[in-house]
Amino acid sequence: MRIGTLGAARITPKALLEPAAGIPGVEVVAVASRDRARAAAFAAAHGIPKVYDTYSALLADETIDAVYNPLANSEHAPWSITALEAGKHVLCEKPMGLNAEEVRTMVAAAERSGRILMEALHWRYHPVAARVLELTARLGELRHAEAVFFDRMEDQSDIRYQLALGGGSTMDLGCYCIHALRTVLGSEPIEVISARAVEGPPGVDVSMAAELSFPGGIEGRMRCGFDGPPEPVWTIVLEGAAGRLRMENFVLPQLGNRLTAELASGESIDEELSLRPSYAYQLEAFAHAAATGEPPLTAGADAIANAVAIDAVYRAAGLPLR
Repeated sequence: MRIGTLGAARITPKALLEPAAGIPGVEVVAVASRDRARAAAFAAAHGIPKVYDTYSALLADETIDAVYNPLANSEHAPWSITALEAGKHVLCEKPMGLNAEEVRTMVAAAERSGRILMEALHWRYHPVAARVLELTARLGELRHAEAVFFDRMEDQSDIRYQLALGGGSTMDLGCYCIHALRTVLGSEPIEVISARAVEGPPGVDVSMAAELSFPGGIEGRMRCGFDGPPEPVWTIVLEGAAGRLRMENFVLPQLGNRLTAELASGESIDEELSLRPSYAYQLEAFAHAAATGEPPLTAGADAIANAVAIDAVYRAAGLPLR
């Protein structure tokens, strides 16, 4: 699979270039940027053979099979749809789109084109996700689930603080929390009971705390923010009638992780899972989906459902949809 990347985003080396170097049959062959000098410097630094000074020119290259879209959130839909219409598979950074309506439009474009559109919620492809799901079934009847992701980002000139570009901590960090709750509980939230945001720029959530109800009377809680401690906090906590589980660093387990659990059987778990990058598992899944046509885990209905839940949290917090 020959991939072109749109823009020279900071996340691209970790999310695409480094994983591609270790996956047979996957090659990053082109980069496009509105600033050609920046694209050329990025290509030289990372050994990318082709440079384009427009995204459209890259999409017109018939030798490119797929596109990675790490642009600002506001650019996910227009350029992902254009790429799909050009016959490219698309790995789109999270969140897939600005809101559920936009994501539905993106998914429809993928269905029309017969190409893969995958949301880059890379944690879902790491063995962490499978292990948490396996042990969740051994906690007894679930009662409470919590997902937390705090990081520190004080520079309010960053695009993640700009409402027009789809900024906000729920968009950048909370999307993982909401996805984790939906994944481990295997269902969609019935309603957002409450949501409280701390605003920075008008309409932009520096932090968010939300309580959600899930089928079976399960309480779900998500907390996220750009105002976290110096080191990120990213945990999943599950409480069942006869057991409890805590997963430390579910988002980037390659940086070190720890899973502890007390199971209904009385067994205790304390383990570290794979330190292979979550991005490598994600790119393998994307390449497999593109080769086989099998829908990946974070595509279609899953991407729409995550956007629906994000929209519901913003509405409950009294903030505008992105």
